[in-house]
Amino acid sequence: MRKLLLLSGTLVGFALLTGAVTQGSPSLTGPGTIRITSLDSKVMVVNRGAASRGTGDVLLVRQLLFNKGIRKTSIGHAELVCTYTGPRARQCNGTYSLPRGTIVVSGSLQYRDFFRLAVVGGTELYDNVNGSLTVTRYTRKPRREVLLFRLTI
Repeated sequence: MRKLLLLSGTLVGFALLTGAVTQGSPSLTGPGTIRITSLDSKVMVVNRGAASRGTGDVLLVRQLLFNKGIRKTSIGHAELVCTYTGPRARQCNGTYSLPRGTIVVSGSLQYRDFFRLAVVGGTELYDNVNGSLTVTRYTRKPRREVLLFRLTI
């Protein structure tokens, strides 16, 4: 009985400590929007089968992120990894590294010209955020996109 009480007390203390450590960022107090642009710096396809795109192929994208209203040079970078689940369908995960933290996205897309992904978390200022990312291509060569993050806490 005494061991059970000691174990229960330890578990409750651990749960309280873990809850305090994993609270969201105190800097974000409500929903917000981030609008930035991206420029592809490297795009690579790892083809694991036939010459055409197919199930199992992997698309790797690295981008530079910009906010021309703040400065003309890059404010961060992004990595996106997409695994083809069909001829055009892809399952993607990405990390957008910004000056005050990172935002992590995930979801499926069919075309890279316009797509939406779920925001599934982040670090530092963006700790514990949710929401969506909408991406719209506005130039083809070089490929540039407008990124619109709609964040909730």
